Amino acid sequence: MTTRVAVIGATGRLGSLVSRLVRESDDFELVAELSSRSGLDAMLGADIAVDVSHPAVSGEIVEYAVENGLRVLVGTSGWSQERIGAITSRVTASEGAVVFIPNFSVGSVLGTRLATIAARYFDSIEIVEAHHAGKVDSPSGTAVRTAELMTRARAELGPVDAPHTDQRARGQQVASIPVHSLRVAGLLASQQVVFGGRGETLAIRHDTISDESYEQGIMLALRALREASGVTVGLDALLGLGSIGGEVPPAPVDPRDTSDLVQD
Repeated sequence: MTTRVAVIGATGRLGSLVSRLVRESDDFELVAELSSRSGLDAMLGADIAVDVSHPAVSGEIVEYAVENGLRVLVGTSGWSQERIGAITSRVTASEGAVVFIPNFSVGSVLGTRLATIAARYFDSIEIVEAHHAGKVDSPSGTAVRTAELMTRARAELGPVDAPHTDQRARGQQVASIPVHSLRVAGLLASQQVVFGGRGETLAIRHDTISDESYEQGIMLALRALREASGVTVGLDALLGLGSIGGEVPPAPVDPRDTSDLVQD
């Protein structure tokens, strides 16, 4: 039995990729592709709504989908812990499921996890993230999540050593960690977390060089959403990495299982 999928933001680069992967899979059926000109009711009739739209409208889209009984996969940036917390009670009350994925790249997720491990050993930490010139938000959702997770991992140690917030050229502070955003033509996506200590530095960097890097994560998230409940945040939870704070991790899933994907 196939699962019916509606893609919101289908005319964008990520939306086009999601639509293609759904079409090429054996266990999903693409029933609707919504653009900025579509009414939200066009998603009705689907089992899963994939929101890869725009940060300004993503909240409305997710609320509408949850209220109408759809499971939701959110790949749109701009969902901080605070915003996710505000919608969690609605998802729980409706017995629905929403999976938020700030970044579908397995390598990016692993880079963030390595950064959370290192965060406990350094008091000086900054993030430099770079994306293509057309990315509408900054800092990126990945950078926001990385900063939030590192701060959570350091909860017992307190905030990092950061410049005063009036030093604007030193980056925007996210969960006390300075984040520097670059939007440059010719780039796709890159993030570097720089740690400083006595007599040494450590840099953890991930570069996205092709949209192919998102394919495994997209299909993994879609398949996990069919059995999910409540709110899940991050591809790491679906990869068996668990969450920061000592919770027992879920059973691991092999991210190399791409039998339904057709590589470019």
